[in-house]
Amino acid sequence: MISSLEGPVYARLQHLHLRKRKEAARRLCCNGCMLTRFRQTAAELGAVNTAWYVLARALGLIGCSLQRYLFLAQRVAPQAMRRTAGSIVVRGLMSLDELPPAYPRPVHVVAARFRQGGCSIAAWKGQELAGILWYQLGAYQEDEVRARYCLPSPASCWDYDVFVQPQLRLGTAFCRLWDEAHLRMRARGIRWSCSRISAFNPASLRAHRRIGTVLLGSASFITAGRWQLMLASRPPYVHLSCSAASCPKLVFDTAALEQKEFPTCPATC
Repeated sequence: MISSLEGPVYARLQHLHLRKRKEAARRLCCNGCMLTRFRQTAAELGAVNTAWYVLARALGLIGCSLQRYLFLAQRVAPQAMRRTAGSIVVRGLMSLDELPPAYPRPVHVVAARFRQGGCSIAAWKGQELAGILWYQLGAYQEDEVRARYCLPSPASCWDYDVFVQPQLRLGTAFCRLWDEAHLRMRARGIRWSCSRISAFNPASLRAHRRIGTVLLGSASFITAGRWQLMLASRPPYVHLSCSAASCPKLVFDTAALEQKEFPTCPATC
């Protein structure tokens, strides 16, 4: 019987028993928190995107990857969100030589963007890089998967990789970048800016809903080694490739949007 054991031995057994109970309680709490987070994420993503997210996690366990994108269009703002510039200075970057060291993107990726005609706008707070925004006219070659996005309307462009330093995301850098981008777009007669966002990013989904974007379609890319399978809601709908020479082209014609009225969500910073 435990009661007849030596005092130190009995105390040791009690300690081990208590530690096991605490460990079990901790695991139960962690599982409960994970379940709560999953339910919150599922509520924000919706049933379809949640199913894709679960599949992406499962594929990751066997060395494959799945990217799911939503394609959106937003009307170019007729006026600036901020009336004053504040402490943020915005200017264009024309070459790799002007790229600041604080920009967390591989040099070869940035070089490819410049080669295909990408336009870059940088925001600065003093000598510190605050953020960078990219946009592209005509067509954009995706740099995460093998895909090319084509924009036949001259009144549209493609924006991508809007980056703001984490410590400055509550400031005015984001608004200043978009104000400058929309100013340049209006000067070129552009009325719609298209983009793709991850369907698995609730924060990005919320942000785009607030600014009144229009959903153009979706596409999922499953990659296993050199093979890539695309399943999309737009032509060509299904595409299988094994090299960069074979690349699906998705066309987004914003001319049809001009015939419709969409609610706009005024933004201020």
